[in-house]
Amino acid sequence: MIKEDVKLNPHIFNEDVEQQPIRVGFGEGLVIAAEQNEKVYGLCADLTDSTKMDKFAEKFPERFIEIGVAEQNLATVGSGVAAMGKIPFISSYAMFSPGRNWEQIRTTICYNDRPVKIAGSHAGVSVGPDGGTHQAIEDIGIMRMLPRMVVLSPCDVIEAKKATIACAGTMDPTYLRLAREKTPIITTEDTPFEIGKAQLFFEGENAVAGIVATGALVHKALVAAKELQEEGISVSILNLSTIKPLDTKSIKVLAEKTGALVTVEEHQVAGGMGSAVVEYLAENHPVPIEFIGVRDEFGQSGEPNELIEHYGMGVSHIKEAVKKVIEKKK
Repeated sequence: MIKEDVKLNPHIFNEDVEQQPIRVGFGEGLVIAAEQNEKVYGLCADLTDSTKMDKFAEKFPERFIEIGVAEQNLATVGSGVAAMGKIPFISSYAMFSPGRNWEQIRTTICYNDRPVKIAGSHAGVSVGPDGGTHQAIEDIGIMRMLPRMVVLSPCDVIEAKKATIACAGTMDPTYLRLAREKTPIITTEDTPFEIGKAQLFFEGENAVAGIVATGALVHKALVAAKELQEEGISVSILNLSTIKPLDTKSIKVLAEKTGALVTVEEHQVAGGMGSAVVEYLAENHPVPIEFIGVRDEFGQSGEPNELIEHYGMGVSHIKEAVKKVIEKKK
C-alpha cells in the first residue's frame, strides 16, 4: 500500500490523474532558486523554450546567457562562470548535453570541481517521434562514472522542482535528468525530498520482492505494484531519485526485507541505475535481480507509450519481472 508518511498524490491511480512534463519542474525550480540566490545563472544551447529555461531568461535577463548551438562551448563557459563564484545551470537536450559535450564536462567541470548544474532534458525513449538520434538512453551511465558528479533523476514535475532548488544550494557538479513527455504527478509539495536519500513509496505487507525505480517510470512501477497486490503478490517500491550518491542503506534494507529486486529505468540496462544498485549489492548483500530497461538497442521514432511497451518497460513487463525474480528465490 502507499506509504502515508511520504504524502503522495491521493489520485495516483485515477485514470484522470493530472500529468505534466518533468522538465516543467526544472523551469519552475530554477526561477525559485534564482530568487533565493543571486549567484544562480542560466545558460542554454538554443533550446530555451524546450528545456523550460524561458521563464528564467525572461525574469533574469542579466543572468542568462544564450550560447547557441554549441554544446561543448556551453559546458566550458558554464565552468568559467562557476570559476567566477556563480552557480550556473546549463541546459540542452540530454543527447547533446551530456551526450555531445561529455569530455568538456569531464575536464572543465568535474576535473576542476566546478558547481555546474547540467540539466539534460528529453531523456529516454519517451521523446517519441524525434527518434533514436535524440533519445538519450546512455546518459546515466556516462554521468555516474564521473568522479564528483551527482546524478539526479526526479519522478515527476514536483520532484524536479525540488531537485533543482536543492542542487542550487550545493557546490557539487550535478546532472539533472529530465523527461519531455507528460507524466502523472506522483508526489506533493509535502513529499520529502533530499539529495542522496531514496523514499519508500509503496510498502507491501510481508513483501516478497522490491522494486527500485527512477524517473518517469516510477508511476508505472506503482501501478504494477497495485495490480500485483490485487493478484496476491506483495511488493515494495523505492523511488531512487538520486542515482549518485547511492542511498545504499535504503537499498540494502529493501534487499534484506524482500530477498529479491527489480530495477526499473528508462535507460540502457547496461551501466544505468540498475547497474549501480547491483554493483553495491554484489559486495554487500547479493540477491536475485531482474532489470527493466532498454537492452543494447538504439531508440526509434514512435509514440512515447508505444516505445515504452516496445522496449519492455510497461506495467505488464514490470509485473512479469517481479514474478520471474520471485521464482529465482525458490
